[in-house]
Amino acid sequence: MSVIARPRFSGYLKSLRYLWQRQHSTTVDSTRTKQENLEARQREVMARGLPKRKRIKGVSQIFLIASGKGGVGKSTTAVNLATALKIIEPKKSIGLLDADVFGPSVPLMMNIHESPVLNQDNLMEPLVNYGVKCMSMGFLIDEKSPVVWRGLMVMSALDKLVNQVAWGPLDYLVIDTPPGTGDTHLSLIQTLFIAGALLVTTPQKVALEVTRRGANMFKKLNIPVAGIVENMSSVTCPKCMTEVPLFGNATLSLAKELDVDILQKVPMHESIAESSDSGKPIVLVAPKSRQAETYRELAERVVAFLNKQEINEE
Repeated sequence: MSVIARPRFSGYLKSLRYLWQRQHSTTVDSTRTKQENLEARQREVMARGLPKRKRIKGVSQIFLIASGKGGVGKSTTAVNLATALKIIEPKKSIGLLDADVFGPSVPLMMNIHESPVLNQDNLMEPLVNYGVKCMSMGFLIDEKSPVVWRGLMVMSALDKLVNQVAWGPLDYLVIDTPPGTGDTHLSLIQTLFIAGALLVTTPQKVALEVTRRGANMFKKLNIPVAGIVENMSSVTCPKCMTEVPLFGNATLSLAKELDVDILQKVPMHESIAESSDSGKPIVLVAPKSRQAETYRELAERVVAFLNKQEINEE
């Protein structure tokens, strides 16, 4: 029996190996270089075992606000962009998700200090202010309580903020991501359909170096980059109202390297910081100011970008 079984078992293994190779092997394209075929193979291997992307019910497009380094004004940009989108597109539904579990800023900047309620479907209803639907970890914990969690707990909380909220109907969901290129970004990109990302940086070399890493992350994960916002790029003289650059043209060099545009340059001005601390975005506090105009122009350019991207029709 052993003499007869071995050939049969060997043939069975060959059949299994053939089927596995057909299912998992990467087709080698003779028109591509060896390096391109290798990269295609690497992408296929990395894709195995990843969660399937799904759409948030009722949400048409998701737009990420990212920065490699903290303290560059990313949350200020996210809040003013979301509010400006509602101003220039009043018939559109706008949402703002604060995905920074450890350091949520949206509650303060949007002047929302209540807790969300559950609807009949056991989903959290987003809190609304200035016409923008908002959700943040800061709504679920005490203002003075630190979040001391490990990675899995953070990812579980992020999943609830994304998928257990009654977002829809929503035309644009702006997500304010934490600094860096860590678990939060990967989780969002691997589980959701992202229409694009906006990079926020200051002109300092130390910030631009980290921004470059963030841009490369989006490039590798096939997320379109709408462009760069150069924050705190200059100061305005209070006497002659002349804008004085604070740094050189390093941001322009990075934009050319990444083949993206600088969508907006936001000058440093105390009114922007004061409005953020008071919980009312500058686009509402001083709508006729140059600072508010800057964010409205940014919103218009973001809308032009999103109009070219895929829309969730579900």
